[in-house]
Amino acid sequence: EVQLVESGGGLVQPGGSLRLSCAVSRSTSDDTAIGWFRQAPGKEREGISCISSFDDSTYYADSMKGRIAISSDNARNTVYLQMNSLKPDDTGVYFCAATLLGLCTTGWDGAPFAFWGKGTLVTVSS
Repeated sequence: EVQLVESGGGLVQPGGSLRLSCAVSRSTSDDTAIGWFRQAPGKEREGISCISSFDDSTYYADSMKGRIAISSDNARNTVYLQMNSLKPDDTGVYFCAATLLGLCTTGWDGAPFAFWGKGTLVTVSS
């Protein structure tokens, strides 16, 4: 099993930055892909980034490519999502999720993510 806890959300002005954290607790040492998703009010959940321990591959959604960077700190069992140049449209609840299957390639967000955090709210507003 995998337990996930997000943190780092909050209120930020347009053009500002946030660094989200996903603390990962695993019951085993199985390889895991960690995905970041977001859900804006009135919109469907969107996969925005992924990092996999299978092959260290990463993926970024076109909607945020160039403005975000995903990384992992194995010593701290934490996955980070650095977000820059934030826009009001980036407002939403950001979730991290884990799957024991799949690589971070095109279509990764269709993998069976069985483990989810409760989310952290990001509000981009002046």
